[in-house]
Amino acid sequence: MKHDQLIIATRNSSKAREFREMFEPKGITIKTLADFPEIGEINENGTSFEENATIKAETISHQTNLPVLADDSGLEVVALDGAPGIHSARYAGDHDDAANNRKLLANLADVPAEKRQAAFHTTLVLLKPNGDKLVADGDVQGTILTAPRGNNGFGYDPLFWLADQGKSMAELTDAEKNAISHRGRALRNMMTRFDDWWEV
Repeated sequence: MKHDQLIIATRNSSKAREFREMFEPKGITIKTLADFPEIGEINENGTSFEENATIKAETISHQTNLPVLADDSGLEVVALDGAPGIHSARYAGDHDDAANNRKLLANLADVPAEKRQAAFHTTLVLLKPNGDKLVADGDVQGTILTAPRGNNGFGYDPLFWLADQGKSMAELTDAEKNAISHRGRALRNMMTRFDDWWEV
């Protein structure tokens, strides 16, 4: 196996940059789906974050014979029994942030402030072509606002209130967000075990 390349299962350049900064000091070349246009849409039909990330990683690893890092993330709202969960990106259609936020606010319209707890969750799956898998999770706890606040975010960030920061996720700077975000926490969890996994 080529031990010097790792595919990040994304076409998002800013997400790829985050990973690149972490892995390139280890001598690992980061590729993304933009480098493999022949890989089409992947049907993420799992029933959990880990299943969806694993489906992505397996599909790409089989086609490229390279190790893959895939993630699946979402918002889990206690009052909605964990919804939108794995359906977060398509809650009100197909990757329409504004529509997703409107639907979330509508579904929480009668829920009082003290019962609007929520968590952002990320599951990362690293997979080698031989099936060797490493899984890491990260969460950040917050509550859902009644109206959006802030412009420096995407998805549900403007509605996700962080009491200890006194800001919504969309009011944080990129550096502040990376320090406390669910993906940042999952990454740090993963990196404590990455070297041993990578070298085997």
